[in-house]
Amino acid sequence: MPAEWAPHEATWLSWPYNLETWEGHLEGAEEAFAAFIEILSSGEIVHLLVPNNEVEERARKKLASRKIPKGALQLHRIETGDVWFRDFGPLFISREENQGFSSREPTFSQEVRSASGPTRPDASRSDRKNRKSNVAWVRFRYNALGNKYDDLLVGDTVPDKMPLKGFPRFDAGIVLEGGSIDVNGSGSLLTTESCLLNPNRNPSLTKAKIEQTLKDFLGITNVLWLKAGIAGDDTDGHVDDVTRFVDASTVLTVLEEDPHDENFSVLQENFERLKTMQNEQGNNLHIVTLPMPRPLIVDDRRMAASYANFYIANAGVIVPLYKQPSDELALDTFRKVFPKRKIVGIDCTELIVGY
Repeated sequence: MPAEWAPHEATWLSWPYNLETWEGHLEGAEEAFAAFIEILSSGEIVHLLVPNNEVEERARKKLASRKIPKGALQLHRIETGDVWFRDFGPLFISREENQGFSSREPTFSQEVRSASGPTRPDASRSDRKNRKSNVAWVRFRYNALGNKYDDLLVGDTVPDKMPLKGFPRFDAGIVLEGGSIDVNGSGSLLTTESCLLNPNRNPSLTKAKIEQTLKDFLGITNVLWLKAGIAGDDTDGHVDDVTRFVDASTVLTVLEEDPHDENFSVLQENFERLKTMQNEQGNNLHIVTLPMPRPLIVDDRRMAASYANFYIANAGVIVPLYKQPSDELALDTFRKVFPKRKIVGIDCTELIVGY
């Protein structure tokens, strides 16, 4: 499984629309997504899933004033439940040249291009076919975060409806959300015990069996276990809110400075574990810390606000912001970690209400 910073042809997203999720904050969520898509589209294709004509019209209206290059946005009519594509979508994997996935040679489709690298306008048909044959996808099961939300279970059907028939497919057979793991692209994977070992995901599987499945289907060799995620996170502790790889041996991890905050102890334990960890080459991890924003409370609920939930796009690194003094410190940290990439912040004070 490639690292997030690897050049890629496209990002897949699903547009926000579920009123049970957004509770009066739908327009704010849409604005955040419109800003997100505008940034993404300057460096790659954006595949956007919408469930019906009404939602498609809302999306097009919100995006009409944004600067999106012609051909950079492709819409697909697929019901998703809501926005969590990282969790229910397929995980793409790649291989070296001439090391086939199977005896079946995928056929090139003009409508579905590979995720293995940026599109080159002058690429020949055979070259594009070759790139596509080096990409496959893995189908995990999605049970709406441990069967918490019946209206989101439809997300499990999304990968089967996507235009991916030309790619080799592997079925892992276990429940796994994409946000519960993070990889460095060369063999190491980060996750949390609170999520992957939660009995509401795979109650019959041991820790060793889960590790082996990750190795078998994602090509990784080294699983690194943190303790848990942050308060307010209904995912049972997705690692993408906590600690992320930014190169093969460097991680960004959030720390809470207030010893009275409920995140303090668990993030300290994660930090101590990181200091003992090595990547697949046996190199100690280089750890860079990120601040935590002040507790963000909406309707007496604590939101899972974290700067670790960034996204590395071709056009730059997109960072969630919360209108707090810590925003600038977080952005400055990203500028130091990614000196050659553009750092762009997006106001997520409305988006975070949907968890």
